Parts: sequence; C-alpha cells; structure tokens
Amino acid sequence: MIDRADFFAAKLAYETDPSDVHAALESGESIVVVDVRSDAAWAQGRVTGAVHMHYSEISARAPAEVPKDADVVVYCWSPGCNAGAKGALEFARLGYRVREMIGGFEYWVREGYAVEDSDGVHHRPVDPLTGIPRIRARA
Repeated sequence: MIDRADFFAAKLAYETDPSDVHAALESGESIVVVDVRSDAAWAQGRVTGAVHMHYSEISARAPAEVPKDADVVVYCWSPGCNAGAKGALEFARLGYRVREMIGGFEYWVREGYAVEDSDGVHHRPVDPLTGIPRIRARA
C-alpha cells in the first residue's frame, strides 16, 4: 500500500497549477509551457509565451522543437479536459520532465494572468472565486 505522503509527493512531481507556473515564469525559471489544444482553441487565447503543439503532434515535433533537458508544463482547456494528460504522457514517453497544469487555460484566465491572442496580450478580470485580485501600481 502506498503511503499518503508518498502519494501527494508524487502528485506534486507530476502536476502544477496556474499560480505556480506564473510564479516560475515571473522569477525567470526556464520552463517550456506547451498548449496542447486545437488550433481553434489556441486562436481564442493562450498562456503568454506558450508553444502550441497539439497533443497528437508531440511525438513528431517535440524532439526538434523542445530541448530534451527542458522542464515542460502542458495544459489544455479546463479541469474537464484530458488533453493535458494526453500531452504529458507523450512528453513522458519521449523522456521529458513534464508536469500537467491542473485547471488548464480556464483557471489561468480566471486567476487573471496574461493571455495572448492575435490582438496582443491582455489581462482579464480575476474571478474572486479562484484568484486574488492584484493591486496594480498607478502610473
């Protein structure tokens, strides 16, 4: 039987969340964030600076586009989407250190982090049920 502490330690080794990904990016950690959703979903918006690679393309594209020693974080649409797990599985099969961002793009947006689309970078309002509104400095 697996020990509870071992279970949760393992879970944290394979999952992360939007606030931890945001903190890692802000602190300059070297991570590659990969959006594994469809072209249509990517066009609607994505984590700023993310790489778009549909989960079905990872085995063909990742070796040429993502350094083998990279720390990879994948995400899909929401907690109701398993494309992130599919993408993480493909990266893991290729030998990458990979984690899935739980909550996906939905919770990234709801927590108010930067979103990029064809019009540029935007910040949507923080959902008070999922994030803490940040006080922005006045210009």
